[in-house]
Amino acid sequence: MLRLISRAAAAAAALSKQRNDTVLTSTSILNHQFFYSTKTQTKSSKKKQDDNKKSSKSKSKSSDANSLSAAAAAQADSADDLESVRARARRLAEDDRNPSLDVGPNHRPLFTKTTSLSLLTRKDACTYFKFSEDELKAMLPEGLPTGMLTEFKDSMRYALLVRQSFLDIRDHFRRIVDPSLQSTNGPKIRKQIVLDGPLCCGKSITLAMLVHWAREEGWLVLYVPRGREWTHGGYFYKNPQTGLWDTPLQAENVLKDFIKYNESHLRELPCQILDPIPLGEGAGVGLLKGVDSKEISEGSTLFDLVQMGINQMHASVGVVVRLRKELSLVKDIPVLIAIDQYNNWFTFSEYEEPVTIRSTRPVHARELAMVSINSFFALQID
Repeated sequence: MLRLISRAAAAAAALSKQRNDTVLTSTSILNHQFFYSTKTQTKSSKKKQDDNKKSSKSKSKSSDANSLSAAAAAQADSADDLESVRARARRLAEDDRNPSLDVGPNHRPLFTKTTSLSLLTRKDACTYFKFSEDELKAMLPEGLPTGMLTEFKDSMRYALLVRQSFLDIRDHFRRIVDPSLQSTNGPKIRKQIVLDGPLCCGKSITLAMLVHWAREEGWLVLYVPRGREWTHGGYFYKNPQTGLWDTPLQAENVLKDFIKYNESHLRELPCQILDPIPLGEGAGVGLLKGVDSKEISEGSTLFDLVQMGINQMHASVGVVVRLRKELSLVKDIPVLIAIDQYNNWFTFSEYEEPVTIRSTRPVHARELAMVSINSFFALQID
């Protein structure tokens, strides 16, 4: 009996050991498979990352190559364009030296031989008048209109078409200053003219040529090539004394431009109004403490007046308003006030007046102190 029990126990122990061995083996296999799977996944992931890096590098190299090729192509195009422009300039220079090529419509000369805008006649209409770059900078230091710059760039010449409209306006102002040229049967003489017409029809060029001519003749000219700047940009505030809006930065720039060509005339013209100049706010600095006006001394000239507005921004707007009145009193030499982009003075400006915390009111151009004097200008253009 004991022998049977011993055998049974031995068999059970052997079976238990076999089961334990099986479990351990199974566990070892599972653990080995998990580790292997992890290792395999790591290798695969690393391989994918390496592939992605290689792909990214290849894409980056491809992108860089495309960028370089595009830049090289753009540079080549730019070089070709530059060479084309130079070649065209050389051809034009050669053409200028060949008188036989100076032929326009109806076998008339393409370029007029007249050397002055004052000497142009109706026979010169529809021909081109040549300028020099230095001459234009000297006669129009305020800047050239965009249309004129575009014309010079496209034609690669400092030459402008002599339009009949320019000749008519020039002769009209000649008759104003010289009554002997007026005719009883001629058109009515108007001291204030507005040039009107479609966009890019030559209004600004005509105005610039008229300013050039007037200065050739010795006139005192206030030329504003960019009238829009009077109603846009800069510092603005409402003057409690006048109820109008002051723009001191624009006023200072107007005075600086005005003195560029006219200094010699201004030094010879005395101030005829000796009332003090009212002072306003300076751009970002407010009012002067305890001072509300600037005295004009006896014997002051218009040059001194303009210099006051340039040197003291608080007086700039008041000086521009006073300057308009002074120019209307000048009798010794003809005066021309020419304003380009004049249509900006008949609409709303860029400025807005706060009405409530959440609302504002647009300020019309006629509410600006400098623009409100526009009815006194001799020539405008829109």
